[in-house]
Amino acid sequence: MIDENSTKAEVLAAVKRNGRVLAFEREEFQGDREIVLEAVKQKGDVLDYASKELRADKGVVLAAVTQDGYALQYASWELCGDKDVVLAAVNQGGFALKFASEALRGDREVVLVAVKQSGFALRYASEALKGDKEVVMEAVGQLGSVLQYASDDLKNDKDVVLIAMKRDWPTMRYASAPLQYEMAQLWIERMEQEVKND
Repeated sequence: MIDENSTKAEVLAAVKRNGRVLAFEREEFQGDREIVLEAVKQKGDVLDYASKELRADKGVVLAAVTQDGYALQYASWELCGDKDVVLAAVNQGGFALKFASEALRGDREVVLVAVKQSGFALRYASEALKGDKEVVMEAVGQLGSVLQYASDDLKNDKDVVLIAMKRDWPTMRYASAPLQYEMAQLWIERMEQEVKND
């Protein structure tokens, strides 16, 4: 049992079994790199309990975001702008793009990795990348409803809208009005043809 008299060796053994133990430890252990590193390898989100200095330690943060991409939210602002760290985070969970610096939310490589993990990451991409057809196609191929975050030009792109609708038919509501009309007409014609064939 870990208590206020526990030694570093006892705490280290405990966090190796369960990283969440870090949440209940004394500040001296929350600032101990060896202990924190072991804890975040088990549960990345316990980075939240690490000292400010260790939340700015690239090695510790990389270990945390590799285990749980969302742990990026607890990293120092400087590391939220470090491409290696952010790539590791979004590769583990695309939604982590939300916590990346503005510059990296505009980095095509980072955003492509993020939307391949989770189409919803498109929501956090820069406006420019919301207008990048490859990025948006990847995102709507994962989750059709993210068409709502695409640029107006891509909401009017038949290829993009069809991919989104294939994934999620009601996504049509996010397409441009002219494209909604065209798709509805095609659907009506198809239904009429099916009725005639029956």
